[in-house]
Amino acid sequence: MAERQEGTGPLPPARPLDAIDQDILRMLQADGRASIRSVAERVHVSRANAYARINRLVEDGVIRGFGARVDHERAGHGTSAYITLKIVQNTWRTVREQLRQLPGASHIALVGGDFDVLLLVHTPDNRALRELVLTRLQAIPEVLSTRTLLVFEEEDLEPQW
Repeated sequence: MAERQEGTGPLPPARPLDAIDQDILRMLQADGRASIRSVAERVHVSRANAYARINRLVEDGVIRGFGARVDHERAGHGTSAYITLKIVQNTWRTVREQLRQLPGASHIALVGGDFDVLLLVHTPDNRALRELVLTRLQAIPEVLSTRTLLVFEEEDLEPQW
C-alpha cells in the first residue's frame, strides 16, 4: 500500500464513506499492520476490493499514514505537557513550521478561544521541558506568550467510528 506524501499536491474532493469503508477504518485504527487478507475477510470483500478501497482512502487523504502507538514514558519521554501559545495575528503558518521542528512535539492545533495554538510535547524530563519552553518556544519572535500544562497521566483512546 502506498502512503500519500504530505505536500504532494491538492487532495481530491472527499468521497462519501460507506459502511465497508468505515469498517476498514475501524480495523486499521485498531491494527495498522493488518494484512489485506485479514481486512478483506473481516469486511467480507475480495482482497482486490479491500486493496483498492484502502488505496482510495489513502489517495483521498482519509488515511494519512500508518504508525505505531507509543507509550512515551516507556520510550524515555516521561514528561508530557500541553502548551498554549498566543501568537502574532496572521503568523500561524510561520509558527506552525517552527513548531514542527521542536523535539518531542507530537500535536499542533490552531484553536479559537483565549489562546491561538495548542501544542502537545513529550520530553525526557522536566529539565528538557523547561529548556523547550524557555529557550526554544519563547525565542520564536511570533510567540507572544505561553502557558504550560503538565500532564500527570494520559491515555490514548481508540477513535469510535
